[in-house]
Amino acid sequence: MGHLPNLITDLALILGAAAISTIIFKWLKQPLVLGYIIAGFVVGPYFHLTPTVVDRENIETLAEIGVIFLLFSLGLEFSFKKLLRVGGSASITALVEILFITVAGYFVGQLMGWTMMDSLFLGGMLASSSTTIILRAFDELGVKTKKFAGIVFGVLIVEDIVVILVMVLLSTVAVTRAFEGSEMLLTVLKLLFFLVLWFLAGIFLLPTFLKKAKKLMSEEMLLILSLALCLGMVVLATYVGFSAELGAFVMGSIIAETTSAEKVEHLLKPVKDLFGAIFFTSVGMMIDPQAMVDYAQPIFWITMLTLLGKLFSTTLGALLSGQPLKQSVQVGMSMAQIGEFAFIVAALGLSLGVTSAFLFPVAVGASAITTFTTPYLIKSSGALAQWLERVLPKGLLNRINRYSTETKMVSYTSEWKKFIRSAAINAVLLSIVILSIIFFSSRYVQPWIQERGDSLALKITAVMVTLLALTPFLWALAIKSPTEVNQTVIANSRYKGLLYTIRFLKLGLAAFFIGFLLDRYFSMFTGIAFTAIFIALLILLSERIRTFYSQIEHRFFSNLNQREIAAAQSNRTELAPWDAHIAMVEVEPSAPIIGKSLLELRWRETIGINVVMIKRGDHPIAAPGKDQLIFPSDHLLVLGTDHQIQRLKASMRPQKKTVEEPGYSEVTLHKHFVDNTSPLRSLSIRQTGLREKAGALVVGIERNNERLLNPESELILQEGDTVFIVGNKRKLFQTYHMDLHR
Repeated sequence: MGHLPNLITDLALILGAAAISTIIFKWLKQPLVLGYIIAGFVVGPYFHLTPTVVDRENIETLAEIGVIFLLFSLGLEFSFKKLLRVGGSASITALVEILFITVAGYFVGQLMGWTMMDSLFLGGMLASSSTTIILRAFDELGVKTKKFAGIVFGVLIVEDIVVILVMVLLSTVAVTRAFEGSEMLLTVLKLLFFLVLWFLAGIFLLPTFLKKAKKLMSEEMLLILSLALCLGMVVLATYVGFSAELGAFVMGSIIAETTSAEKVEHLLKPVKDLFGAIFFTSVGMMIDPQAMVDYAQPIFWITMLTLLGKLFSTTLGALLSGQPLKQSVQVGMSMAQIGEFAFIVAALGLSLGVTSAFLFPVAVGASAITTFTTPYLIKSSGALAQWLERVLPKGLLNRINRYSTETKMVSYTSEWKKFIRSAAINAVLLSIVILSIIFFSSRYVQPWIQERGDSLALKITAVMVTLLALTPFLWALAIKSPTEVNQTVIANSRYKGLLYTIRFLKLGLAAFFIGFLLDRYFSMFTGIAFTAIFIALLILLSERIRTFYSQIEHRFFSNLNQREIAAAQSNRTELAPWDAHIAMVEVEPSAPIIGKSLLELRWRETIGINVVMIKRGDHPIAAPGKDQLIFPSDHLLVLGTDHQIQRLKASMRPQKKTVEEPGYSEVTLHKHFVDNTSPLRSLSIRQTGLREKAGALVVGIERNNERLLNPESELILQEGDTVFIVGNKRKLFQTYHMDLHR
């Protein structure tokens, strides 16, 4: 009988234990991650009732591959455009929480007598919450459709990218032992430079390649290509001084912008699950029960820091972002747990040899406790918010409500500000592309020339080829005119001087880059002469260069929006023949269809309408059955043509009353200016009683040249406000004796 390698025996042991453990944890309705960790402990060196893994070194290598594929999969779900869509509220909330809990984690580690590196990595471990645990809790409690849940999802997205950056900074500090502010700043700038460069190059090249090779690409080939791209970016990221995890995440986020993203994610899932199971099981193998007993006190303090610190910091961040008190508390109590990233950060520190082994049992202990507390915290968040509203001073509550309202004011962004912002972003992106081409030339081409005698002919050839590659980007930086959106800025004489200054600065920046390149090959005098000649050529050949650059720009944005374009084309193809679309229709409280079932209404047979969902408060009813009744204020999601939807709305209109109260049928929009004699001054919208006394509704407020639509009922009306009211003018005047204008 042949010899069986220890690795195969160990894999059989690990996967068998993981399978049994996860079945038990699934039955207990607990996160599978904890099941993997328990399985690792069972087959690890600290548990002696079962066989133990022998080939630890190879298992650790497989675990590293598991981390890489976990981060690659996270990148596939991420998408940089998704980060832009989460909005300011989620971004502010996440940044406040991460900054607070990371700093607090570091100081708690120092107070417990840990080393500086252990304390730093503890802060990094606490920086993220668990997406898996939060999603499971939201599903069980039925709160996924509530407003605070959307903010939580946005915070989780921001956390993912920030924690990746934290891991890069931690690994840099661990290797270089450089804690100076200048060193950290250079590391951050280098990281941002390569992130932008990789993203621009990846979006420009990869979607086009996948599109052209689509007919030749089978599922097997797509999986192999995706894994090759992932590992290739891992090697490249490591080569330039970053972590392998960053490379995997970046490549996943690039593929996420292609039309193949969902297919790659589907194909990768078994691979990710396999290696992810090995990674989390390897984490369990490092758990020493004696260490958990010895470090019970640190586990307790870190658990309390996670529960109270994350609750406080996330709630504070949500309040600072302009959310109401109740919603902020709900967000804070949803995020109070340690995420799976804690194990990845702990494994990173251990692999670099800069952290202590006890971080693993501490992380596992705190994670297990906070996992069990999360559903109870979310369930009790509403009661805590109500208690805070009772005990907090009324003045503080009014200030919170006023701040929440004012942050939602719609501010006007001038065309000039848009122009400045657009010009700055374009200059930064183009500068990164230009610098990358120059660095490539000086790093690889120039040494090659020096090895061959430093020939002048070779130098000139290298410079000309490099300048040819730079030409479209230098033209876009120095000469390209503003877009048509900004023609109002160009035509305004007020901005002429500033506009010429910006153009001069852009031209000077392009000249600097040309001189920077030439200085690496020739003398300063030669470089200045070349620069002047080349800029003159850019101006003379501007039209031809513009055409070429437009093609580059068009290809980039087509690739960037490839998924949206494909989805739009797919919808047009499927729906055009019968012109059907989905629309939301609200059921009025007095509609004649109230209390009837879909079977009685027979909309499909009589009108051709299909009801695909009923939204009742915060509870959506997908694909409702024929016996489903219609309730007042239901929102119906229906599929049909414009004509069919109009017929549906007509059948739902309440019957007109035969007797109308004279003078009160006209409801129009009015404006009221709040001065020192106004009956509304210094009252909240609720305190005015407009809805109850006059049947009117405040739909907007203009304050300090900013407008707020649909203001909160707790908003205090101030002197100088212009209030927009929908109601009957006669009834409003009889009730309040206030001046109204149309």
